[in-house]
Amino acid sequence: MRGLEEGRFVPGQRLVETELASRFGVGRNAVREAIQWLSAQGVIDVTRHRSPAIRLLEGEEALEVLDVAERVIGLAARAAAASMTREDRPRLRAALDAMQAALTDDTPGAFSRARRHFYGAILEIGGNRELQRMFPALGIHILHAQYRVESSRAAQVGDLRNVVQAAAAGDAAQAEAAGRAYVTALGAAVRKMVGGSQ
Repeated sequence: MRGLEEGRFVPGQRLVETELASRFGVGRNAVREAIQWLSAQGVIDVTRHRSPAIRLLEGEEALEVLDVAERVIGLAARAAAASMTREDRPRLRAALDAMQAALTDDTPGAFSRARRHFYGAILEIGGNRELQRMFPALGIHILHAQYRVESSRAAQVGDLRNVVQAAAAGDAAQAEAAGRAYVTALGAAVRKMVGGSQ
C-alpha cells in the first residue's frame, strides 16, 4: 500500500515476481504470498497466464466504487458514533489532525497514509467486523491512488471534520450523513476526471 500511496506503483502496473523479490530483498515465494494476499484484498488483479497487475478502476468501475463507498463510509461513521467512548474521541481527532498536518507535508504519500489511518481509526472505533473486513477490498485506496484529486485535499479534511464532530457527539444519523457527503464531494471531482477520460 505504501508504494501505491507514494506513487512508486500505479494502478494498471504489471508486477514481475523477480523484480519485486530483488527490490524488497525477499524470495519469490514471499512475493507470491504477498501477491495472493493483496489479490484477496482487492488491490491486485491476478489473471491466468499474465503477470499480476495493480487493480485499475476504469470509468464505470470507479463510479461503482464511489457508489458503494458512499454507503460503506456512511455506515462506518454511523457505527463509530454509536460506539464512541471518551477514549475514542481524542484518537479520532488525532487521526484527523494528522490529515490536516499532511496537507503541508511534501513527503510522498503522507496525505494518503494519514487518510488511510483515519479510515482505519473510524472502522476500529465502530467495531463492525464486517465493515473492517470488506473495506480494503472496496477499492477506495486504489481510487485515491488512480484519481489523485490534489485540489480537494483541504475539502476532504473539512468534510471528515464534520464526521468527527458528529461521531464525537454520538449523533449516528449526522455522522452517517457527513460520511456520505464526504464521498459525494470526492466523487464529484473523480466524476469530472472520469468524464474527461471517456
